Amino acid sequence: MGEETNSTTNVDSALNSEPIATAQKTRFSLGNTKRSSAEWVTLALSSLILLAIVGLVLYDWQVTKNLPPAFRIEMVEPARFTESHYYVPFTLRNTGGRIARTVQVTAQLHLPDGTDENGEQQFDFLSGHERKKGGFVFEHNPESGDLVIRVASFGLP
Repeated sequence: MGEETNSTTNVDSALNSEPIATAQKTRFSLGNTKRSSAEWVTLALSSLILLAIVGLVLYDWQVTKNLPPAFRIEMVEPARFTESHYYVPFTLRNTGGRIARTVQVTAQLHLPDGTDENGEQQFDFLSGHERKKGGFVFEHNPESGDLVIRVASFGLP
């Protein structure tokens, strides 16, 4: 029985004693750390880039103001004659701010003898302020009649 008492006191003394190896706690304080000049330059550049992006988004939002699609057709090149056909190139521009889908462009050539030629183009997608080129093909010279090119319809996404 004496042995049991002795082993019990050894266990109790081991539990109550200080640990042999104690971990030291390290505290990090951001308030006492000085920033290097490289950190300040990085902060300044990052802030400028962020401000520029926010400024560009606000500028774009202010300029477009979520305007609906509007179209302008430009004929900057003259019609060309190739292999017994007249090719009339044009440029379609969405001057509005929103996207247009399935933009249909029609051309009507009214000739002096009363005959008409018609053409049709369809553009699947036209972003705000985007330009796309196309062309119409006629059998008669467009300069000998009245040529009307216009946007007939469009859809919104």
